[in-house]
Amino acid sequence: MATGGGARGLGAVLLLLSAVPVALLLALERRKTGGGSLEYRSLGWVRESLQWDADSARFLVSTFFDGGVSEIAPQPTPAREKPFLLDPELAGNSSLGIALDPPRRRLLVVYGDPLRHRSSLLAAYDLASRRRLFLAPLAGAASLADDVAVAPDGAAFVTDAASPRIWKLSPAGALLSTISSPLFRPRPGRLRDLVGLNGVVHHPSGFLLVIHTGAGVLFRVDVETEDVAVVPVAGGPLLLGDGLALLSPSRLVVAAGVPSARLVESSDGWATAAVTRSYYGPLHRIAASAAVKDGRVFLQHLLGAGSHVITEATFSP
Repeated sequence: MATGGGARGLGAVLLLLSAVPVALLLALERRKTGGGSLEYRSLGWVRESLQWDADSARFLVSTFFDGGVSEIAPQPTPAREKPFLLDPELAGNSSLGIALDPPRRRLLVVYGDPLRHRSSLLAAYDLASRRRLFLAPLAGAASLADDVAVAPDGAAFVTDAASPRIWKLSPAGALLSTISSPLFRPRPGRLRDLVGLNGVVHHPSGFLLVIHTGAGVLFRVDVETEDVAVVPVAGGPLLLGDGLALLSPSRLVVAAGVPSARLVESSDGWATAAVTRSYYGPLHRIAASAAVKDGRVFLQHLLGAGSHVITEATFSP
């Protein structure tokens, strides 16, 4: 049996050993989050979708299981998460994808039930007053509304990660149609069935780019004809692709697991594409979404225990 002094010594050794992995993770994170990256004190464990609100010089982020939206101002430092929006009528739902609609100064928020897939909704809020402008129920059982994109005219497009489809809504929140295709169902498999359609962006030429997370497939969707085509991606598949952001009409950022983000480029209007660069951030954090600020790419990482990071993606070949 150890003496009191020996026990204390053993305890100190065990504490030191347990701190080594944490120290390594912190050292790795410091090395990976230079430049314009932002660490902020958060109010929860999971943070998902990221948007840059240029008019108010702040990031907006969905708080996932907490069911709201927070704001993070880059200055002053250290940055802190500040609650921005919490809709009491939607308590019990998770907030997933968010999208800014700058011409109408409003924020669109996707709500769903990621554990039981019992509800899918889209809400719009006035950015100044935070007043809810509309609430659109999309589907009930076996659905998971995930991400949203906004067209210049205010129409919204919401992906369903559980049953592969895209809901199209009017600027006022009326459900106009449901876009579906056999192409949205790649051959089955455990990974492919885990998460389906996820990140979505509206291209200036009038079509959608949509990622299937489990299969790593990129789709081009005509919003008028609702025709769906697979975009062959050289250097793909884009496995675990999550949030999307357009860096330019010919360059798309795909937030993912490993690498943290890929830069995908097309020279033929997204009939085909190729992965040209990658960014490896703090891998234990898991990149979930991307936003463009002043021509630079920033990633929101999913996990954190009171501390989260928004990293600036520095791409390399």
